[in-house]
Amino acid sequence: MNFLSHFYFDRNTPNVNIVLGTVLPDLLKNANKSWNVHPEKHPELFDKVGLGDLLQGWKRHLHVDLLFHSSAFFSEKTQELKRLLVPILKDSPVRPSFLAHIGVELLLDHLLIEQQKIVITSFYDNLEAVAEDDLIGFLHSCKIDDTPLFFKFFNSFKSSRYLLSYQKLDNIGYALQRICMRVWEHPFSEKNIYDLNVVLEFYKNKLQVDFMVIFEEIENRLI
Repeated sequence: MNFLSHFYFDRNTPNVNIVLGTVLPDLLKNANKSWNVHPEKHPELFDKVGLGDLLQGWKRHLHVDLLFHSSAFFSEKTQELKRLLVPILKDSPVRPSFLAHIGVELLLDHLLIEQQKIVITSFYDNLEAVAEDDLIGFLHSCKIDDTPLFFKFFNSFKSSRYLLSYQKLDNIGYALQRICMRVWEHPFSEKNIYDLNVVLEFYKNKLQVDFMVIFEEIENRLI
């Protein structure tokens, strides 16, 4: 799941460290893809005030991702989108399965916003409220010493408020293009981009009928 879908499950959580923890695994990977840490395996290192809450959110993220990726919903929806993508990607290096996986996740974020299930500004308010010392302590306990590199990314992530762009469906297509450009130098032709946006609009209308099923299913299993 993407940032806003993770936030959905803790949208009413008053503890800002827990909220940040639920998206921290993805923030670290975006800041530096070589950072491969597993704080959940060493909880004794995070028993200080503030750090334990970040770890709680981190473990929540892992649990939600496990439930989501093992669900019948995920399998069904990614296969549906993949079938729509295969014919439009025949001249593209992009793997339809890769694009379908990410596409479903970003469309879920978009639908949460559109259906007013979350408030994006609340998400950013939570991130802004986290004490920097708590986050530095967490990173050091993860053996990440280059905290300036993380904060350069994190502060940019907060100030740009990029996730606000997910309100418009056209920007979901753009986000997918940017992600694919990290893997392939020239992922799409102009026709690919046009066809991708057509497919996303079609599939978004199909997905919105029952997309909340997966959030309800996961929420019930988290309690």
